[in-house]
Amino acid sequence: MPVNRRQFLTSSSLVVAASALDLRALIAASPQAAQAQPQTAFATLRGTVGYFTGNGGTIGYHVDKSSVVVIDSQFPATAEICLLGINARTGSRPIDYLVNTHHHGDHTAGNVVFKPVTKKILAQVNVPRLQLEAAALAAKNAKPGAPPPPEQVVANVTYEKTWRESVGDEVMALKYYGPAHTSGDSVITFEKANVVHMGDLVFNRRHPYIDRPAGASIANWMKALDATVADHPKDTLYIFGHAGPKFAVTGRSSELLYMRDYLSALLEFVRGEMKAGKSRDAIVKITDPLKAFPDHGPLIERVLSAAYDELAG
Repeated sequence: MPVNRRQFLTSSSLVVAASALDLRALIAASPQAAQAQPQTAFATLRGTVGYFTGNGGTIGYHVDKSSVVVIDSQFPATAEICLLGINARTGSRPIDYLVNTHHHGDHTAGNVVFKPVTKKILAQVNVPRLQLEAAALAAKNAKPGAPPPPEQVVANVTYEKTWRESVGDEVMALKYYGPAHTSGDSVITFEKANVVHMGDLVFNRRHPYIDRPAGASIANWMKALDATVADHPKDTLYIFGHAGPKFAVTGRSSELLYMRDYLSALLEFVRGEMKAGKSRDAIVKITDPLKAFPDHGPLIERVLSAAYDELAG
């Protein structure tokens, strides 16, 4: 292995604890917080493309006889497991591209594990800045005596709106549809396999994180989902960043449109509560399920506050 046991244990000791309520806390939480042993699995989708689940955003991969691509890196502990599995499929060949769909820690903290064996780390141009700003904020807010924050490994290749290149026998294309979940979300398409990695543009039947400090826009997020569906064939398979406990991290365009409808309903619900004269404090405490979206469970402050702040403008 390119990462020896001592290096792995050192990096793993700095893993940021995952927060189920606020993904920004992935960086802000204590680096010494222990992680539960996650269940990990590889799954093949089409042709050379598959995905890996562990702890954090779903990792995608493409492997053929002459190229290797990994999309997102979770945390160091599961990144190490993923890398072992990728190496078993490739004979430990270097990785041509590690792509970060966006900057959040559950998609980038494992970059440190992949870096020694990766030629290029690729992301939308805003991602390195957002990642470093989030890390700086976490360091600023750290408690006195806290250990130093984990190493930030950021993309060394960036694009602004579109990027496309052959990777072995496959063609990989990236597109930025504007502010959505953050202001740096990439949609990654493997054109021959007809598989698309959505990153956190889709939380399948789960309340999303809407990172307004990082430039999120619910209104444009809806447009981005519509545009993604329009840009791809009807039989495209999609990989999602996250899913509810009873739902899959892969699906068809109908799941993207369902996510769009959820976001639309969220905005309309909060808009109605505002027109009724309710205060922000009252609105964010509402816990009834969003009508027509019971699978998401009761409403939570995270999504209500983001919707209110966007509408209040």
